[in-house]
Amino acid sequence: MTLCIIPARGGSKRIPRKNIRCFCGKPMISWSIKAALLAKCFNQVVVTTDDEEIAAFAKRAGAEVPFLRDHDLSGDFVATKPVIADAIKRLTCASDTPVCCLYATAPFVMPNILQDTYDRFVNERPTYLMAITSFAYPIQRALSMAEDGSVKMADPQKILTRSQDLEEMWHDAGQFYWATAATWLDENAQILGAGTIGHPLPRYRVQDIDTHDDWVRAEAMKKVLDLTSKLD
Repeated sequence: MTLCIIPARGGSKRIPRKNIRCFCGKPMISWSIKAALLAKCFNQVVVTTDDEEIAAFAKRAGAEVPFLRDHDLSGDFVATKPVIADAIKRLTCASDTPVCCLYATAPFVMPNILQDTYDRFVNERPTYLMAITSFAYPIQRALSMAEDGSVKMADPQKILTRSQDLEEMWHDAGQFYWATAATWLDENAQILGAGTIGHPLPRYRVQDIDTHDDWVRAEAMKKVLDLTSKLD
């Protein structure tokens, strides 16, 4: 089998109730659930949450919620890996089961990308496969700013290097990660450790949603992308 696990705790702080807040006309979590269901590569789409209201929204969107997560796995400082490991243990998955952790706040994730990355994961067998995207500006030319407003280059050695000559750098897209059930359960197998490969996504399909400004920008991006797809 192939499993999609969507972690969605109830206690988000910066944007309260973020996982079920209305985003472009739908509860935020429903976008991730819809993409997972349309991808056709999952035998199960499961939401792990500590919140009964989120569980109800998830079920209405078509996901399974076979248990409520313990509150000690829903705090502000709990990492993703133990949450996914807990769900895998509860679901008694076989060790070689491909498991995708898909975030509840990934409204730009596309079904075909989930399918493509599943195929790549099965064929290449990395430790982890994660969605990444490139930085829009060379981070080697980053500036630091002091309290008095004065700025300086973080890496002065690059001050005369042309932007096009600097190595392209990447960051976590914050959408999904693939690994086997055994890897998720292995405390020594880190997501950004040996054997991890990245799957590049275009920057226009990636947006962190942690602040009000992020939310406004993401909704605007989503509306434009949806309109463009209809015109095509």
